[in-house]
Amino acid sequence: MVSRRSQPAVVGRGLGGQLRELRVRRRLSLREVAAELDWPPSRLSRLEHGRQHVRLEDATALLVIYRVTGDERAALLGQVERTAEPRWWDAAVGLSTESRTLIHLEAEATTIIGCEPLLVPGLLQTPDYTRAVMESCGVRKVDTEPRVEARLARQAILTRDTPPALHALIDEAALRRPVGGHQVMARQLRHLVSASERPNITLRVVPLAAGAHTGLDGAFALLDFARNRSVVYLDHKISGLFLEERHQVEFFRREAVRLAEAALGPAASVSLIARVASEYERK
Repeated sequence: MVSRRSQPAVVGRGLGGQLRELRVRRRLSLREVAAELDWPPSRLSRLEHGRQHVRLEDATALLVIYRVTGDERAALLGQVERTAEPRWWDAAVGLSTESRTLIHLEAEATTIIGCEPLLVPGLLQTPDYTRAVMESCGVRKVDTEPRVEARLARQAILTRDTPPALHALIDEAALRRPVGGHQVMARQLRHLVSASERPNITLRVVPLAAGAHTGLDGAFALLDFARNRSVVYLDHKISGLFLEERHQVEFFRREAVRLAEAALGPAASVSLIARVASEYERK
């Protein structure tokens, strides 16, 4: 049974978490800062824990108290302005709370390590592949297209001006499972080859010849951030689980290293993907 402490502290993450870190760095208590601003302490607590929107005037006042100036101040105020913009995933239909949280975290991450023993990673899926996965998993037709669109929208983070580094570890079995048929798989694998040309994307394939390996017991994603603690996400059919205790994250980081040791190098991995794509194209 997973304890409550294993649940996500998306609370304390993002802009609110950064403001809390600045307060702690100045060795100021929550009550001291609230008193200086003539706020009730509960208001500052809600801001820091992401339960209340951070307005530009709130952030400006806090940064004065925390003596934040120059580029750091400009970056934080810019972040405040961006958070005021509508987020597409808040309006997306058919997404679970866990999915919305994952999308939010992916948008903030600097590095994403994804380990997939069964499927092509979601951030690298083509629409036809995603559609075939959802249909085979029993997703209602009315929900399929909105969820396909949401998955494609997630992928936009990989091509933005400052994209996260994506390190995808994929089992060869995922390449050889004909999800959606041979043509769908051929296009999907060619898409992987094309994606591998981006400097922020690294693909590693664990070959079938490696036999049993540490990734066979399930997929996971490990997300690192510039300021916040790392998070591990475990996905299941009807729920998802976020882990962020240090020992939990380090366990999965070691698992990713072990899996990488069993995998082919990036160049050999892309060659294998291209070879399997050719096999599908000939069928």
